[in-house]
Amino acid sequence: MPSNVFGYCRIYLMSLYKYDVLILGTGAAGLTLALQLDPKLKIAILAKDSLNEGSTLYAQGGIAAVLDSKDSIESHIEDTLNVGAGLCSEEVVRFSVENGRNAIEQLIDSGVEFSRTNDSDSKSPLHLTREGGHSHRRVVHAADATGRAIETTLLEQLLARKNIDAFAKHIAIDLIIDKQSRDSTHKKTSHKVSKKVVIGAYVLDRNSDEVHSFQTKKVVLATGGGSKVYLYTSNPDISTGDGIAMAWRAGCRVANMEFNQFHPTCLYHRQAKSFLVTEALRGEGAKLLLPNGKPFMHNFDSREELAPRDIVARAIDHEMKRLGATHLNLDISSKRSDFIQSHFPTIHQKLLNFGIDMTKESIPIVPAAHYTCGGVMTDMDGRTDIDGLYAVGEVAHTGLHGANRMASNSLLECLVFAASAATHINSNSINGSISDNTTSVDIPPWDASRVTDSDEEVVVSHNWDELRRFMWDFVGIVRTTKRLERAARRVELLQNEIADYYGNFRINNNLLELRNLTQVAELIIKSALQRRESRGLHYTLDYPEKLATAENSISDPNSYIK
Repeated sequence: MPSNVFGYCRIYLMSLYKYDVLILGTGAAGLTLALQLDPKLKIAILAKDSLNEGSTLYAQGGIAAVLDSKDSIESHIEDTLNVGAGLCSEEVVRFSVENGRNAIEQLIDSGVEFSRTNDSDSKSPLHLTREGGHSHRRVVHAADATGRAIETTLLEQLLARKNIDAFAKHIAIDLIIDKQSRDSTHKKTSHKVSKKVVIGAYVLDRNSDEVHSFQTKKVVLATGGGSKVYLYTSNPDISTGDGIAMAWRAGCRVANMEFNQFHPTCLYHRQAKSFLVTEALRGEGAKLLLPNGKPFMHNFDSREELAPRDIVARAIDHEMKRLGATHLNLDISSKRSDFIQSHFPTIHQKLLNFGIDMTKESIPIVPAAHYTCGGVMTDMDGRTDIDGLYAVGEVAHTGLHGANRMASNSLLECLVFAASAATHINSNSINGSISDNTTSVDIPPWDASRVTDSDEEVVVSHNWDELRRFMWDFVGIVRTTKRLERAARRVELLQNEIADYYGNFRINNNLLELRNLTQVAELIIKSALQRRESRGLHYTLDYPEKLATAENSISDPNSYIK
């Protein structure tokens, strides 16, 4: 049995593990789902790095939910639909918003300590802040480290569960799919209809460099997004689109991959790798400034700093290119020093480490890739096109975000859809055993007999750099058809090189992530070329207008033409 100790897993002698449910990812979505599954089920949860590493840990802002009597469900829905630029599913938005309060209450019951208010006039005991696109204060938070509060609390609970085995430093290679025949027949051909069923996954143990087989009845992708495909990103290194790429290779449809959200304010500093400066600063009055100290957002939107992220990011990008500036500035120094330090303690201390005192001076910022709005297509139970395979969180396309994600709706999505997926899985559990999707198929062992150790690791590192640079240059905040076509040609060459490398040499973490990122890059580029309009996060100079009808851009691997 694997160790349940934080951040550590033993090296195993066996190569085949059997579980009822396999969860890939230990962020808010994966942890929430694991904790809400039937405790009689045998569960494995895998993390690519340490068990707490991931985007959730670094989430600063908070969770959007209607908690104040001055606010309303209808207002939150309307705001989300407006920001989503016509591509949100109203049914999904309503489902998410209506379940927001319950999600927050469950976190409070779990021990998450959210910031409280000292305002006697407030209708909510929780301190609520306001972010871009929201018409009310509705973002509940734990100072400026909301994700850390959620991650550490839920992870502590998970490690105490005897039915859950946690594997650190394990990266899934590919899903294992079985084709089964339904009892029903096709109406036109009278032939039995085959269906794809997930029965497990091949997993690289980074502790021992061995490949293990996990046989299971349900697999949940909670692997996050793919913003590491860009040169500049606010995301941690593990955000390499693994779940999207694996699901695509297995036969799942993906949607709206062209909608990549660039956070307007990432710290610009040569020693700061990917430090986000939360949107909550702008919610509390911070102003965006040109190098000469003048504000500029009033030239782009009447909501100024509280416009949706796509508008703010494009405005910053425009001014940087117009002026030839390396960065712009964000300033909240007009607020009292004690207010800044109490509301943003993490950011304040981090900036001090870089020699910046945000209580007295502006913060240098640039936009950075932040969130993947598209993903693996699911229903409201998290189910994908493959039986037994679920996707929750940023890896999924539920229809909540549309063409642009509204601030702090992402953690909301993680919590709400993890709960609904857990409920659906539990509905198939009888006395601690999952009744459907069982299979007697033997999983073949991983075959590494025809590969060798590589003496060309430089190929992987070079391709990593090339991919992220041309995605930033050609598939960034502002696009053109010519740039996208250039990127398409380059990604095809990279895929050929990676396929050759993958087939001849022993795998490692860097190769697997590059393989997945390159697949994600292709999906982004093809989806962007398919959309001949500017909508939400996709802005192209060749088609600057928005079409009258909003349609999702759906890619199907079963009919995909390179």
